[in-house]
Amino acid sequence: MAVVDIPGSKSITARALFLAAAADGVTTLVRPLRSDDTEGFAEGLTRLGYRVGRTPDTWQIDGRPEGPSVTEAEVYCRDGATTARFLPTLAATGRGTYRFDASAQMRRRPLLPLSRALRDLGVDLRHEETEGHHPLIVRASGVEGGEVTLDAGQSSQYLTALLLLGPLTRKGLRIQVTDLVSAPYVEITIAMMRAFGAEVGRDGDVFVVPPGGYRATTYAIEPDASTASYFFAAAAVTGGEVTVPGLGAGALQGDLDFVDVLGRMGAQVTVGAESTTVRGTGELRGLTVNMRDISDTMPTLAAIAPFASGPVRIEDVGNTRVKECDRLDACAEGLRRLGVRVETGPDWIEIHPGTAPVAGAEIKSYGDHRVVMSFAVTGLRTPGITFDDPRCVRKTFPAFHEAFAELRATLPR
Repeated sequence: MAVVDIPGSKSITARALFLAAAADGVTTLVRPLRSDDTEGFAEGLTRLGYRVGRTPDTWQIDGRPEGPSVTEAEVYCRDGATTARFLPTLAATGRGTYRFDASAQMRRRPLLPLSRALRDLGVDLRHEETEGHHPLIVRASGVEGGEVTLDAGQSSQYLTALLLLGPLTRKGLRIQVTDLVSAPYVEITIAMMRAFGAEVGRDGDVFVVPPGGYRATTYAIEPDASTASYFFAAAAVTGGEVTVPGLGAGALQGDLDFVDVLGRMGAQVTVGAESTTVRGTGELRGLTVNMRDISDTMPTLAAIAPFASGPVRIEDVGNTRVKECDRLDACAEGLRRLGVRVETGPDWIEIHPGTAPVAGAEIKSYGDHRVVMSFAVTGLRTPGITFDDPRCVRKTFPAFHEAFAELRATLPR
């Protein structure tokens, strides 16, 4: 049995950095993820005037409930969607003019629903080039609060940004959501806000956040469930066994539900109080599965689907077309390069078994960490897979290839 130490959750680390910056006092984050995305978020906070101290296992952030300490700043958000969406929202609570830009990849990703909601709340926000995309300028004077309607059909991060903002407004927020994908990520946000002393009420599609701010705390970051999916899938597809400590029955992250999908396909899954174990049984059944709530693990499932005994159809994942790349098309292209028959639609992908993936294909990554990590799992059964940009995994797991090579040595061949 392999015991795999998964680095901290990217989603939780980003939320924790926002909450720590907004809290009254000094917050210590224990075992935060150190990757390109989270380092970019921390760098953005520093540019906005927040103090971020780092040791190998902890980060300390001096909170400023009143917002950024500087009145002018330029922030480069790199490839980070949480950075690009959360930091302009945080900056709006201050007093000053703040410009945000991002990588070409992040510039392509949509922002308009959040921009519209912030403008409806009185925030002076202007997109410099293309409406709804970076770069943008926020001329901040605090946020009064009130009622707002939000379309969260492309990303739950829009709703998370507004929820995080709520306690920092003068009147609080009442948010009417017209659509919502990846709902478990919102549950992460609400649980973390409560850990920092704030409350959120919910009545169906209406979220109510009273004012009152946040209090500093010490917060431990749990391992990243999306990253763990590659290691769990590796066990399922090889007949090996993998245990991930720190992800158990009480985990915040909905992406741990990916192991339930593996269980439906024939793997043996044990979710304990403090860890989760997946053991491959030599059987992988085809299935049809709705992955709307765990869409970040769609590429992981697509990558092992060719080894199932029947077709694998993944539905309700249209939002994956506006991630780091169009993940539905990227997965389909990679599988076709391996000789696998694939069909796609606006929000679904269907992968057919029956043709053994060919050896020696180069997978086009589109700079997307999840594409590379997913097809690394395929490579456990298909020799000779290479990537045009293997180092794009630095976004969430810089040491992924080394960790995966260690795991590979323990798995059945």
